[in-house]
Amino acid sequence: MPMKNPYVLSADPCGSSSGPAVAAAANMAAVTLGTETDGSILCPASLNSVVGIKPTVGLTSRAGVIPITPRQDTVGPICRTVSDAVHVLDAIVGYDVLDAEATGAASKYIPNGGYGQFLRMDGLRGKRIGIPNSFFTEGLYGKAQLKERLQDFGQPDLTAAQKTKGIGPVEKAAIQRLNELSADGLEKLIRTQQLDAIVTPNYNASSFLAIGGMPAITVPAG
Repeated sequence: MPMKNPYVLSADPCGSSSGPAVAAAANMAAVTLGTETDGSILCPASLNSVVGIKPTVGLTSRAGVIPITPRQDTVGPICRTVSDAVHVLDAIVGYDVLDAEATGAASKYIPNGGYGQFLRMDGLRGKRIGIPNSFFTEGLYGKAQLKERLQDFGQPDLTAAQKTKGIGPVEKAAIQRLNELSADGLEKLIRTQQLDAIVTPNYNASSFLAIGGMPAITVPAG
């Protein structure tokens, strides 16, 4: 049965984690979990007016998740409030022997005392926030290069991956290209502009965050 947006039944609930987002928005569940490769937490959370957190890849275990790409797949909370989402995040982060390589590398960055300690009304005071031009379509790469660069992490790559037998020279070259795109794009922007975070409407930045395995949160406006 297809999901329906609980606020506007004819509106797109987005996906792929539409079920958790709709359940949270409609008060069918107190807290839910979604999975994301590129936008699958951020998009349904945004379109159903709930809070979605896409953790840094490896911060939460992917054990039991059918992966599309281990370098991007992550599990995160979708809830009605930021507070609920952060408390769920605290409950699911950490090392897992069933996803040892990723969680082992990321677990050392979990702050002592968890993330709940940062739930403060003045939490953004003094922070430097960037607002990229044209919501990333021009601000990072420029109009002329956008279409070409989107091909580096678009559906054609996923389709082609089904025809391979593992990580070969072509796949290694693609991974290297994604690393370069992330390093020369969002990572460079944050570093050179000394930003603590960036802000875009909706889930527009999901692809740029995905290729670098970076975290994100989407919150309802108003």
